[in-house]
Amino acid sequence: MTRRTDWPGSEHDSSSAAGDAENRSGRKGRENGGGPSSSRAETGPPRTPEEQARAICLRLLTGSPRTRKQLGDALRERGIPEEAAEEVLSRFEDVGLINDAAFADAWVESRHHGRGLARRALARELRTKGVDSTLIEEAVSRLDSEQEESTARELVDRKLRTTRGLDREKRLRRLAGMLARKGYPEGLALRVVRQALEEEGEDPELLERHLPDT
Repeated sequence: MTRRTDWPGSEHDSSSAAGDAENRSGRKGRENGGGPSSSRAETGPPRTPEEQARAICLRLLTGSPRTRKQLGDALRERGIPEEAAEEVLSRFEDVGLINDAAFADAWVESRHHGRGLARRALARELRTKGVDSTLIEEAVSRLDSEQEESTARELVDRKLRTTRGLDREKRLRRLAGMLARKGYPEGLALRVVRQALEEEGEDPELLERHLPDT
């Protein structure tokens, strides 16, 4: 819809109206003490460290879940006093906005199925995010050895195709190295790689020279 001020001949009227509004606003401001309008104060930055901390935490949590340590580090980097930060972080924990146990469970679920990471790599990542060791142990324990081995085999099967044409030793090293980088124990990695290559037709005796049992 076309605004009235866009019609020809209304420019003078709108300018006059704007001037009148400005004069009224100025008089109102002077009547209230001569300071700026209250709307500017309302949209300004939070006035206390606690308000600043809450605003920072809510903004970060809107993007993705965070651990208490991650939020605490962010508050420290922004100069929030420790006492105010601890008060806000504890309050966020009380109402469930911070939940390191749930964060660890979700992280393990997502990173194992999405990236194929093993328990050792998952635990290492959670430690860097400041999750308590007890919570880490509980989260990664939900992945049993059978699930880890199954995922390792899926990873190797997907990688086998890209290693065809390489010599035997290089294939073994590349496949086992891929699993090691994802946190799989050496014994499990070697066993899964050997089994996959044997099923593909490799001579078990030749494999044994490069890939002994551990």
